[in-house]
This record gives sequence, structure tokens and C-alpha cells, in this order.
Amino acid sequence: MNLSVINPGMGNLRSVCNAWQQVGANVHIVAHAAELGPTDALIFPGQGAIVDCMHALRETGLDEVIRNWIKDDKPFFGICLGLQALFEFSAEGDTPGLGIFTGTVERFQLEADFKIPHMGWNAVTFRGKHDSLLDGLQAAGEQFYFVHSYHVVTPDPDLIWCETDYGYPFVSGIRRGNCFATQFHPEKSQAKGLQMYRNFLQWLSLHK
Repeated sequence: MNLSVINPGMGNLRSVCNAWQQVGANVHIVAHAAELGPTDALIFPGQGAIVDCMHALRETGLDEVIRNWIKDDKPFFGICLGLQALFEFSAEGDTPGLGIFTGTVERFQLEADFKIPHMGWNAVTFRGKHDSLLDGLQAAGEQFYFVHSYHVVTPDPDLIWCETDYGYPFVSGIRRGNCFATQFHPEKSQAKGLQMYRNFLQWLSLHK
């Protein structure tokens, strides 16, 4: 499978690309809208400040690329900021997002026992029937790696793919049609994360 990985100018781009290559994908990094060619899926990673991320997307025209891609229901996988940026607004820097999905991104409001950022391994519970992206994984209790201080809040329950508890339950992944996005980092989640990426490639091959 050929994947186009958006470069938002920050964060863990290399580790994301290495993980996809490890499970057999051909990876092409896209830093500007004009660089996007034929591809099987669009991958949107990000780690850092959403203010800088959204500025980079607007400056390079990649904001419209992502909007149109998801509008056309083409295969998409977002990671961390690649999830948060899909929503209407982030409390981090009072930043407008891409507005693709209804909802906001809010800072954790936690008791003193819970540190911010939420960093490290935590259990993820997936909703609904078995999904092919979960082959070889548990639907409830599988551990993935997180690094974030903000999380998605959406009034659309059908959008929520999975949840995690950190002081209270929060959205740790969404799915709509052929769009998947996770708050956790599969590329940092060792064998389980690579299994999810491998499953996504398998899913892609069946949907070409």
C-alpha cells in the first residue's frame, strides 16, 4: 500500500513513517498540497501545539486537502494532533480547527492525583461490533501509549470509536466511514500499535 504522510512541521514524523514502513507500507511525505499525488491513504500525524499545526496546514494548503479527502470518504488515519485538528475548536490557544467533525478539544480537568500531560500506557475500550482494525487485539483493555494534555469532546456518540479513562472517560479514537483517528500513538505502542497499522493496511487492500 502507498501512504501519503502529512508533514505538519512538528513532532514525531520520522517515528510514524518508520512504523508504517516496518509493517510493509510505501511512505511518501507531503509538506504542501501540490506534493500530493496518487495514494491509497492519507496519514496525518502530529505531536506538539495545535496553534502551530493549524498555521502550517493553512500556509501549505493541506487544510483543504484534508477537508476534501475526508468529505470524499477516502481512507484516512489521524494520530494525536491528527485527531484533534479535525474538530471545530481547541481550547489550546483558542484555535479554530478544520471543522470536519462537531466538537471541541478541551484541556483535562483533573484531581491533583492525576498529572498533566497524560503520558504513558493506558487501556483503550473500543465500541460496537468487532472491527477488522482490531484483529489480534482486545476490544477492551488493550494498552496503548498516550502523550497529551487535551482531549476531544463531541456531542456525536456515533463518531466515537474508542474511549479511555484518565480521571474520567474521554474520547481516545473516532471513526466515520473510512476515516480513523486516535489520540494514542500506535507508533509508540510497540507490537500492539504495529498490529493496528498492519490491520489498517490489510483493510486498505480489501477496499481498493
